[in-house]
Amino acid sequence: MAATDRRAGSGGRLVAGLDLGSTKTCAVIAEIVGDLPRAPIAKILGVGLAKNTGVRRGMVRDIDETTRSVAAALKDAERMAGVRVSDVTCGIAGEHVSARGSSGIVAVSGEEINAQDVARVNEVARAVSLGRDHELLHDIPQEYIVDQQRGISDPVGMTGTRLEVEMYLVTVQATAAQNLRKSVQRAGYRVADLVLEPLAASYAVLTDDEKELGVALVEVGGSSTGVAVFHEGKIRHLASLKYAGAHVTSDLVQGLGVTQADAERLKERHGAAYTPLVDAGEMVSLPSTPGQGARQASRELVAHIIHQRVDEIFDLVAREFDRAGYGGGRLPAGVVLTGGTAHLPGMVELAREAFAVPVRAGQPELGISGLTDSVQAPRYAVPVGLVLYAARKAAGGAAPGVLLGGARLDRLFGPVKRWLQDFF
Repeated sequence: MAATDRRAGSGGRLVAGLDLGSTKTCAVIAEIVGDLPRAPIAKILGVGLAKNTGVRRGMVRDIDETTRSVAAALKDAERMAGVRVSDVTCGIAGEHVSARGSSGIVAVSGEEINAQDVARVNEVARAVSLGRDHELLHDIPQEYIVDQQRGISDPVGMTGTRLEVEMYLVTVQATAAQNLRKSVQRAGYRVADLVLEPLAASYAVLTDDEKELGVALVEVGGSSTGVAVFHEGKIRHLASLKYAGAHVTSDLVQGLGVTQADAERLKERHGAAYTPLVDAGEMVSLPSTPGQGARQASRELVAHIIHQRVDEIFDLVAREFDRAGYGGGRLPAGVVLTGGTAHLPGMVELAREAFAVPVRAGQPELGISGLTDSVQAPRYAVPVGLVLYAARKAAGGAAPGVLLGGARLDRLFGPVKRWLQDFF
């Protein structure tokens, strides 16, 4: 089969990740290589970027604009990769995402615990009311408990009479998920899976040691900031905050009297999130209307405006750490920053000051090969994490198109479930 005819989901061993942000849509296409099925690697083949104004706070507000952006980004990625894809794994985030803990308990049916017992206890934990207009996105077992013995990741084969599970359920607003799928379908593609963006990003930038010690991933996007806390190898807390990069841009609009587009360009070219990094005497030219005349502003003023807003965002993030019980420096591996806004100079320095823990920018490096230089930036953590998720799921034997959290998962995709338990 010619390279240009290869399709994801049709035996070509291709996977595609799609990150629909509020300013840009990013697509990544990769091929599954490596030691299969134990250690799949996503070989990056193509990357595509397209402007997007159809998404706000993780919700599709303009289906036509979002469809155009999805088609443009995926076509660019396909052109670079020399392949075509049909299925994509999409990220989702925003205030409409919620998470909660749930537990289940069953009596063991035989002398030892088998896969059917695990499936039953998982089903009990999932059997909760999700509320109106919500659908289950992820069900992640935190731990299993056998006859009050805690901390078990895989109880199959153990002897016991009572099996319990502590599970983390992630839900999304059903209409938000439906509109996202509709936009992708109108662009000529099929959504194989929806994955929470901070979780997707964690696949690409967090090490096993960091997740074991205690680490927080903070994804500062365009319209929302995602927070995910990991400890002892498990996901412990998820949150989505409504303040992010778009609010920084709006502050520049108000503070400097420029248009939204000009404010975005100023932020990209001259912005800094930490005022002490900027030379107080440096000046930048401001875009002006004929009535305003030629104008200048100190770069220190631009940085000050950005600094104040990002500091406020980090303060809200710190409150989430406190709410989860991981404030006050209780994150030995620190904080990893991802997302489009994380590339601003000074973000790491300001975060270190705000959180008083180690901080680094999260560039995708784990589990990838191929055109890695094309994705070496925090903004690519989500789309690269999405192809890693898809690659590991495919290597585990799962068929495309079944969402995590579906009732069929335990019966059909035991290997994927066990991988999720180990990973989280």
